[in-house]
Amino acid sequence: MIKKFDWKKKSAVFIGRFQPFHDGHKNVFLNILKKNGQVTILVMDSYGINKKNPFKFNYVKKKILSSLRNYRGKFKIIKIPVVSEVVCGRKVGYKFRKVKLSKVLENISATKIRKKIYTK
Repeated sequence: MIKKFDWKKKSAVFIGRFQPFHDGHKNVFLNILKKNGQVTILVMDSYGINKKNPFKFNYVKKKILSSLRNYRGKFKIIKIPVVSEVVCGRKVGYKFRKVKLSKVLENISATKIRKKIYTK
C-alpha cells in the first residue's frame, strides 16, 4: 500500500527549474526525504524564458514522476512562478539548508544534458 502525502505533516521544500530533472536533483531529493520523510517539490514554470528553459511544466513533472516512481506518496509537485528570491522577515520556524553533493553530482550540468538532447 502506498502511503499518501500528508498535507498536515511538516515537509521539506525543494525549489528548482529542473530543466531537466537529473541525478544531482534526485540525490538532493533522497537526502531531503531521508531527513524529513516527505518533500514538496516546487517547479518554477520557466518554459520559454530563454534557451535554458526548453521544457514545459507538464514535461518536467512527468520526468520527475518517472524518476521518483519508487517514492510515490512521499512527495508532491507544485507549479510556481519563476522565483527571484526567497525571503523571510524573522525566525520563522523552519531551516534553510544546503545539501552537500559529491563533486561528480555537483558537476552535472543541465546545460550539457540539454545540448545532448537537442543534438540527437
